[in-house]
Amino acid sequence: MTKRFLLGEEKKSPSLGSYVQSLSEILNSFRPRSKTESRRLEIAKEQVRQIKKQARVLEERMSLLEERLSILEEEKLNEG
Repeated sequence: MTKRFLLGEEKKSPSLGSYVQSLSEILNSFRPRSKTESRRLEIAKEQVRQIKKQARVLEERMSLLEERLSILEEEKLNEG
């Protein structure tokens, strides 16, 4: 198991986007039977949309931070 991990052969977990998409598809498959269920479903769908937006923002920030880290590491190597 350790060898597979070190060689990068370990199973990769689904991305956050995959989880959100799956949840969205599940919610879209529900058919509410009452007004209350309908309202709850709409709220859940709106929450998934908000999660999607926030996930996109976090991914952009993470990408920017990884880029900055890469630049700092390059600068450190060039100084040393």
